[in-house]
Amino acid sequence: MSEVVASPTEAPASRPAPAPAPPAVSATRLVVTLGAAGAVAGLLLVFAFGWTLPSIEANRARALHLAITEVLKGPERYDTLYVVNGALTRNLPDGADARRLEQVYLGYARDGQRIGFAVVAAAAGFQDIIRLIFGFDPRTGQVLGIKVLESKETPGLGDKIEKDAAFVGQFAGARPPLTGVKRGKRSGPGEIDMITGATISSRATVRIINGAVERWRPLLEAYEGPKG
Repeated sequence: MSEVVASPTEAPASRPAPAPAPPAVSATRLVVTLGAAGAVAGLLLVFAFGWTLPSIEANRARALHLAITEVLKGPERYDTLYVVNGALTRNLPDGADARRLEQVYLGYARDGQRIGFAVVAAAAGFQDIIRLIFGFDPRTGQVLGIKVLESKETPGLGDKIEKDAAFVGQFAGARPPLTGVKRGKRSGPGEIDMITGATISSRATVRIINGAVERWRPLLEAYEGPKG
């Protein structure tokens, strides 16, 4: 069978023409487009934040209320006190923003007697800032209880400062200044068993309370106010 050979004059197969290059985008147009997109995204974030802020603040207020109640062992009521001119007062000065003033909370029993003060304090832990609240009775010098409000300590180790009931429970009745000791070596009212494997976080908790008591105690003891 003879092989068919293409004629030397036969034209080669045609190829598709290349696609035209996209039009060049000017730098000015690109900057304007990106700026507009960024502005829209920013406005959406501001709107979302403003829309959710009341709910966020309400949740924080609710969490703080529950924490105050917990560390003061279920008071009948409590007053919010503000630090004004180096002293505690129940009265918010005219025009003052409560969020910009330091606050503590004084709890009362059913009979009107003072239970103690709830104090919020914070300092660096192992990973980040540890923020906690503790109850303190300046008359007896005893801690009434503690609760961690915010912490980013290592899960399974440092977070035991809020999840380990034995660690948290030993603060009730402790008398500052507190000292951290090896687990099982606690022998006095000022000693706190450290958490094995999380000594930095547990020592930070002790340090926060000691520092807050040293700073706040003169103000708490000086506060007279109504007795009930």
